[in-house]
Amino acid sequence: MVAFNEKNYIDGLVSVIIPVYNSEKFLEETVDSVLKQTYNEIEIICIDDKSTDNSGKLIDSLSSKYKNIIPIHLEENSGVATARNVGIENANGRYIAFLDSDDKWKEEKIEKQINFMKENDYAFTFTTYSFINENSKILNKKVKAKKEVSYKQMLVHNRISCLTVVIDRYKVDKINMPKIRHEDYATWLNIMRDGTNAYGLDEDLALYRSSGDSLSGNKLKAAKWTWNILRNVEHLNIVRASAYFTVYASVNVIKHFIKR
Repeated sequence: MVAFNEKNYIDGLVSVIIPVYNSEKFLEETVDSVLKQTYNEIEIICIDDKSTDNSGKLIDSLSSKYKNIIPIHLEENSGVATARNVGIENANGRYIAFLDSDDKWKEEKIEKQINFMKENDYAFTFTTYSFINENSKILNKKVKAKKEVSYKQMLVHNRISCLTVVIDRYKVDKINMPKIRHEDYATWLNIMRDGTNAYGLDEDLALYRSSGDSLSGNKLKAAKWTWNILRNVEHLNIVRASAYFTVYASVNVIKHFIKR
């Protein structure tokens, strides 16, 4: 029988946080990728953010079939940060993992990542991931996980994709996403500010769904959100913020020309 520790987290259990808003098209495929994991100790927390499609009903249907799916229905649309925070608050596991409702995992993702964390005593990890299109076809694009990322390196730009993250709550006391744009980036910075580094497992274990109207594709908005985090969340002075932002902008300009 699995025991609770003093923080009331179940040792070995991975709590997968899936915020859901109008995701009926891909949700079942996403959840299925978690159910098929080779790692068995998993609970799936699906937080319906007051969807206007059939996502809420689909979550209830799935939870009636699978005992490890926990449905949560928010009373009003509150945004992805709030949905994830509600999921975290209701999570029972020692480990927290994130997955958006249109993305997917490969079957050995959690098993390999938990082993990686246990073998190296890591608190915060992420992995390499690939891109898929609307039809779930794997695209010729991959983002490799860096071996190790520090707080200062993260200030340059976000090197960690949310769908690849697993965090050990025995070692990271509080995980809370602020209600701002790039909320995941701000969360990683908050965790890492005290010297906690993130460690990358360079295995392609997750699939990010890319769409034409994806917010991540709007470079100008992303730049504004990054500047806001540097100045108003991390409270860097204008000189330091400008220095980090200049590197961030340069990296994105280089990426743009490489793609052309």
